[in-house]
Amino acid sequence: MQLTGPKIKETIETPNPENPNSSPNIVIDPFFEECLGSNSYDLHLAPVLKVYKQTIPQGMKPVIKYDTNKPLSEYSMRDWFETPQTYEDYTLRPHLYDQRNPKFLLDPAKETEIIEIKMPLSGVILNPLIGYLGSTVEYTKTYNLFPYIDGKSSTGRNFILNHHTAGRGDDGFVGHWTLEIHTLYPTVVYPGMRIGQIYYEKFEGARQPYHLNSASHYKDQKDATPAAPVPVDPCIIQFLIKQHQL
Repeated sequence: MQLTGPKIKETIETPNPENPNSSPNIVIDPFFEECLGSNSYDLHLAPVLKVYKQTIPQGMKPVIKYDTNKPLSEYSMRDWFETPQTYEDYTLRPHLYDQRNPKFLLDPAKETEIIEIKMPLSGVILNPLIGYLGSTVEYTKTYNLFPYIDGKSSTGRNFILNHHTAGRGDDGFVGHWTLEIHTLYPTVVYPGMRIGQIYYEKFEGARQPYHLNSASHYKDQKDATPAAPVPVDPCIIQFLIKQHQL
């Protein structure tokens, strides 16, 4: 059962003595009533983006600073490159700058170095070949409920994807939400823009809160948080061997 907007507001205003520090079951900070919808709350994009350094060809920019006074006819592929020489090299050897080249691979089992991008108020243009980690302005706490985020229809109709598979939260999750942002076209995003919505549902069964689980990777995350190494569980490997699948 999904909570309505008025029920979300009521829950925010009601302390629960069973939670840490008698926290309400829902905390959204900052909270502005004008961002409350009929059954959700609008979330906003924080000013810092992160990209995996391994995915950016040397000499290329991860984003282009957007200039509203610059006619679209003046933008070109050159804008993605740090120098005219790098752009010229790209025209001669495009395969070295193609993100499909395995040299730019990500290994989910390993930590990856990141590049941090501070967006100006005027916004930045995202590259559709690059994945970006963003985060919400809002810091949230959720207890005794199931939180999840999704895109807004207006961002979706601009083909901005704000999560791939990590739009679902957990009972007991505390922190800012990390967003896995991807666009279909070169697209401008702005700090503070409405990037998604958070919803809350009731659940059944015994609780296993996220903040009490020692295996939780992203407790109290403060901003866009890179992926923790994805484990290959030995128990699964042994099962596959026994099944003669490995």
